[in-house]
Amino acid sequence: MRAFADLLDGLIYTRSRNAKLRLIGDYLRQTPDPDRGWAMAALTGGLDLPAVKPALIRTMVEARVDPVLFAMSRDFVGDTAETIALLWPEPHVPPPDAEPLTLSHVVATLGTISKSDAPATLAAMLDRLEADERFALLKLATGALRVGVSARLAKTALAQAFGLEVDAVEEVWHGLAPPYAPLFAWAEGSGAQPTPQDVPVFRPFMLAHPLEETTVSLDDYAAEWKWDGIRVQLVHVAGETRLYSRAGDDITRSFPEVAAAFATPGVLDGELLVKGEFQGGEAASFNALQQRLGRKLVSAKTLADFPAFVRLYDILFDAAEDLRALDWSGRRARLEAFAAHLDPARFDVSAIIDAPDFAALEEIRAGARDASIEGVMLKRRDSPYVAGRRAGLWYKWKRDPLTADCVLMYAQRGSGKRSSFYSDYSFGAWTGSGELLPVGKAYFGFTDEELKWLDHFVRTHTVNRFGPVREVEKTLVLEVAFDSIHESKRHKSGVAMRFPRISRIRTDKPAHEADTIEGLKRLVT
Repeated sequence: MRAFADLLDGLIYTRSRNAKLRLIGDYLRQTPDPDRGWAMAALTGGLDLPAVKPALIRTMVEARVDPVLFAMSRDFVGDTAETIALLWPEPHVPPPDAEPLTLSHVVATLGTISKSDAPATLAAMLDRLEADERFALLKLATGALRVGVSARLAKTALAQAFGLEVDAVEEVWHGLAPPYAPLFAWAEGSGAQPTPQDVPVFRPFMLAHPLEETTVSLDDYAAEWKWDGIRVQLVHVAGETRLYSRAGDDITRSFPEVAAAFATPGVLDGELLVKGEFQGGEAASFNALQQRLGRKLVSAKTLADFPAFVRLYDILFDAAEDLRALDWSGRRARLEAFAAHLDPARFDVSAIIDAPDFAALEEIRAGARDASIEGVMLKRRDSPYVAGRRAGLWYKWKRDPLTADCVLMYAQRGSGKRSSFYSDYSFGAWTGSGELLPVGKAYFGFTDEELKWLDHFVRTHTVNRFGPVREVEKTLVLEVAFDSIHESKRHKSGVAMRFPRISRIRTDKPAHEADTIEGLKRLVT
C-alpha cells in the first residue's frame, strides 16, 4: 500500500498533466504484477468492492471516534476518506507472521468478504497503516479516487510508459479484466498483443470540440442534429450484442429490446432515445430516457411506456471490415446501406440538415427548440473516425440555453478544493400563493471571485442549519441557465431542470421579482 499511497499523494498535489503522466508511468514501470494492474483498475474506475459502502465506513468510524467530532471534522475537511484517515488512531505494530498489506492483498480480501465481515476486516487494515496509506485504502475501497485523473489519462500514461499507442491500448482495454496481466506482458515485450477479435469490445468514441466563435464552410462540413439522448456504441460480434455508453459502461441489460434487434455483425455509433408523442412519434425528451437509465431489470410496463431506439450517427465496422480510416462521406454511404437492413422500429439514420450556407444553418439552429434536439453537429466530410477530440474535424454547436431568475435558498460546502467554500446552491421560484419552492441545484458557472462573494453571502445571511446545509435569507436572485426543463413528479415544484448552472448574480433584482413556477412550466417542451 505504501507505493500506491505515494502515487495518490503525488497526483493530488500535482496539477500538471505531464507531471501526472510521469507519476503514473513511473509507478507502472516500478511496481510488479498484479499490484500495478489493480492500481490501473482503480484509476480507470474498473474496480468494484461491493462489500464496502460509504455508510458502512461512517458507521465503523463512529464506533471509534465521537460522532459529533467526526461530523464537525468532516464538515471542515470536506472529504470523508481524508477525515477518517486523520482521525483514526495511530497504527499498531503487526505480528511478525502477518501477511504484507499489499494492494493486491487488499483487493483480494475486500473483494471476497461479506458485508457483515467488512467493518472488522477494514478496521484491522486501517490499524496497520499510516495516515496517507489509510487515505489511499479508503479511496480504493469506495471507488472514488478524485485525484484529477481520467480513465483516458491513466491509459495514456500506461502507453507512454511502455512506448505503446494509446489508441491500441484503448482498442483492447474492454476485452481484458483486472489486473490486466496480458496487457502488461505485451507492454513489456514478454507476450503477444491482445486482440479484440470475436469479442464484443468497446472502441473509443470520436468526440467534437465546441464551435464557439468558429465559422465553417458547408462545402467542407456536413451538418446534422445533435440529439438529446445518450451516446451509445452498438457491437455485434460472434453472435453476441453489446451496448456501451460513452464511458464504455455495458448498458445492454437496461435496453434488451435494442440489443435483441441488432443482430447484424458490425459496430455502430449513435444516440439512444425514447420514442415520444411529438415530432411524429420520433423522440421524447431526455426526461423520458431517464426512466430507463441505470435499470438492471426492465419490466414489461417500462418497455411499453418508454420504448427505446437508436438514431445512428456513424459506422466503425461492417462485419469484420474496419471502416474508421474512410472519410466521413464514405462511412455515411456505408452506414445508410447497413441501416437499410435493420429494424426501422429500433434504428434510423440521423438526417443531414439541408442548408445552403452557414448563415442559413444558424437561422435553422436558432429556430430549433425541440426537447430532443440539443443543437447541431458539424462533421468534416473528409474526416476519418479517430478516438477522442481532434481539432478541426468535428464541432458541436449547442442551442442557446434557457434562463430563469431564481432565489437562493440553501447552500452546502463543496468537496476537494472547494471544501472550504459554500459552493453548492439550491434555488427556488415562486408559487401563485407566494411560496418559494426549490426548482434546482447548481455548483458551477461562476468565477472564482464570484464563488468568494457567494460564500461570504451565505456565511453572513444564514438563518438556519440542517447538518451541513445552511438556509439563507431569501433575498439574493441568481440568473440560472439550463438546457431544458421537464415536468417531475419527484419534486414538490413539479419541474426539474437539465444541466442548471449559475450564469449571473442579480444583486440588482429584488427577490419578489424572481420567476414563478408557472412561468417555468411554460418552458416545458
